[in-house]
Amino acid sequence: MSTPVVQINNLAVTFDTDAGPVRAVRGVSLQVESGQVLAVVGESGSGKTVTARSILGLLPQTARTTGAVLLSRPDGTGTHDVTMLRGSALREVRGRDAAMVFQEPTSVLNPVYPVGWQIAEGLRAHGGLSRAQARERAIDVLQRVGIPDPEHRVDHYPHQFSGGQKQRIVIAQALALNPGLIIADEPTTALDVTVQAEILDLLRRLPAEFGTAVVLITHNMGVVADLADRVAVMLDGEIVEQADARTLFASPQHEYTRALLAAVPRVGGARLRTAAATEETPEADEPAVAADTAPVVVARDLRIVYPGRLRSPGFTAVDGVDLQIRPGEVVGLVGESGSGKTTIGRAIAGLTAVSEGSLEVLGMEMNGVRERRFRPLRKRIGFVFQDPATSFNPLLTIAQCVAEPLVVHGVASSPQAARAKVDELLEAVQLPRAFGDRFPHELSGGQRQRASLARALALDPELLIADEPTSALDVSVQARVLDLFARLQAELGFACLFISHDLAVVDLLADRIVVLHRGKVVEEGTGDQVLGAPEHPYTQRLLASLPVPDPVEQAERRRQWEELREA
Repeated sequence: MSTPVVQINNLAVTFDTDAGPVRAVRGVSLQVESGQVLAVVGESGSGKTVTARSILGLLPQTARTTGAVLLSRPDGTGTHDVTMLRGSALREVRGRDAAMVFQEPTSVLNPVYPVGWQIAEGLRAHGGLSRAQARERAIDVLQRVGIPDPEHRVDHYPHQFSGGQKQRIVIAQALALNPGLIIADEPTTALDVTVQAEILDLLRRLPAEFGTAVVLITHNMGVVADLADRVAVMLDGEIVEQADARTLFASPQHEYTRALLAAVPRVGGARLRTAAATEETPEADEPAVAADTAPVVVARDLRIVYPGRLRSPGFTAVDGVDLQIRPGEVVGLVGESGSGKTTIGRAIAGLTAVSEGSLEVLGMEMNGVRERRFRPLRKRIGFVFQDPATSFNPLLTIAQCVAEPLVVHGVASSPQAARAKVDELLEAVQLPRAFGDRFPHELSGGQRQRASLARALALDPELLIADEPTSALDVSVQARVLDLFARLQAELGFACLFISHDLAVVDLLADRIVVLHRGKVVEEGTGDQVLGAPEHPYTQRLLASLPVPDPVEQAERRRQWEELREA
């Protein structure tokens, strides 16, 4: 038998903190063969990223490690125990024997250097190549990962690439030295489904075309079904189940694995809001949305154009959109990045100016509206941002952040005076009152998102705009946040524009779904109409791009996606 590319034996990692030692990984044993894809899955805090980073010795100085991480050289000349390496010996291993693809490419790529220079930097450091040779190799690897016109784009800067292209560039950096192992840490988390499908297609080619083994860290079980040969499930720093992908999805043995798979939203599943409304009013037979009520949002031939700079033409983000949202209705707005979803949400909230057409929000025309006239309406509109970590002031406690709209709109004189209302809101979103005294960085991603929802609901809004509120959450936390959202909407009855690129999540919540493509509405209807029998080719492509947690079904969806892409 061949030597595994990496073999982890009884790995334990403990972090020394002010509050005492924290055992992040406990007795983990794994191995990955050449050309194999191993997916390590689990919710946030399960230890999967710490395990992956230990393969490259990327743990902080506060980490204490026991056990062994045996990493083989691609040429088969030897094996290193990474836990024993220091300094130059560790730097020699990184990039050559194993490389890492990080979750957020924007934070990895240096904004002041061309991408070709950044790829060539690693080549020259390890390979002893000349500048011209390193440039040629950078062009070659950019071409292999699908960057168009690599001879010219090698001199472009990171901001000149889309999110999916930046992720390809980070993969190109990892492949530059032909390592035997690629560690991909949540490589598709923030990407929309069509771009995600392209990145998954690239990652799927790595074992076949490059002979590379892949360790995939993810919480997306659809991605696991699409890529993985074997799956290891982690919980509280331990591996609770390990099997080949088809066996694990067909007959999961551990209770936690079954719970993870059950938490994955699927198109055509039971509607969360229907269940929540039935639970709130089990005897009610009337529909949640009355057809004869006046809409809270009406868009007619809406156009939003961002002006160009230095005499360059403007960019049309929204082009002739007609849209209505009625009281108590949840409208899902879906489409890939750049389709105009967030622009419409910001225009409704008065954060982006309307260029042409009409947009009425709560009875006020937004085309040409002055901030002074619109300001009284702001308290009737709530906004849930995609990343609450950046929307919260890190210097304020959670209670102060949630109280902010109450203070700004004069409902309370100070955060202290609003504390009773804040405690009530925190309990409504299932957070203990004591969490109000914590700072944002002391909460997990799911807890911050609940606090963001509490802040958006502080003024009892008639309209809520939720912009990708669950895109960065793992499946179990996402399921709890979505369930909470559905219960609050059934209880409070606010209208909602739910913006997302995840069709399954939108299908769970929305009364109607609107599909945007390049600023235009291409399809609209109920979930059964739009997702059950899509008519427009773009909607069909979006649906085929969505990975499902079933390796057999996903293989068929992948084939359909490839046919639609080539059509």
